Amino acid sequence: MDMNGTRRIPAKREAVWQALNDPEVLKACIPGCESLEKTSDTEMNASVTSKIGPVKAKFKGAVTLENINAPESYTIVGEGKGGVAGFAKGSADVKLSEEGEETVLTYEAKAQVGGKLAQLGSRLIDSTAKKMAEDFFTKFSEMVGTTPEPSLEDAAADDELDAGVAEEAKRIAIEEAPGEVLHAIEEAEHAVEETLQKAEENLEVAAGRNAFGGPLVWGLALLGVLILVLALAS
Repeated sequence: MDMNGTRRIPAKREAVWQALNDPEVLKACIPGCESLEKTSDTEMNASVTSKIGPVKAKFKGAVTLENINAPESYTIVGEGKGGVAGFAKGSADVKLSEEGEETVLTYEAKAQVGGKLAQLGSRLIDSTAKKMAEDFFTKFSEMVGTTPEPSLEDAAADDELDAGVAEEAKRIAIEEAPGEVLHAIEEAEHAVEETLQKAEENLEVAAGRNAFGGPLVWGLALLGVLILVLALAS
């Protein structure tokens, strides 16, 4: 199985390199990783529980770093055994290049599986491996990368409640409310509708004889009624 990809990480190359050699960071990013111990500057022991289709197994193995050219590139070589589930072994060439304030990580990996894993078919194994790689680099970018501060416009947009979400929440609350509460809400809404209708009629009459100070006051009065409606309907 061959796999390759490129990821853009919002961090300096030196920071990315250090993170790629940090067991704690790698443990947090590798899906299903239960332990990762650095036994030397170039070797690590790992324990990972992984599920590929119907097969779930705990793999134990060793990882070695070769062809080290800090902070630009290295080769990862590893092999893990999962008992009756089979084994997996392979290698990956990792390269880091700087582009401004970001680091472009490129990898080319080759892997081989045996045992029950090999019976699952290459398509399932490939899709699972790609998803694990995607999950790893997503988590890695979150931990290592720097996230820009949100703008005032973004913050204001985040504070706005989606109208559809609010309406759905109200519907659920009404459906799950006791009968007495539901009856009270219906009576309140009915009363508000009557009040609004009377207010509109009074405003129309007032408009006809230019009373209450003209259009500005009418607008303020109608605004007050609308605020009352919204408050009771909330």
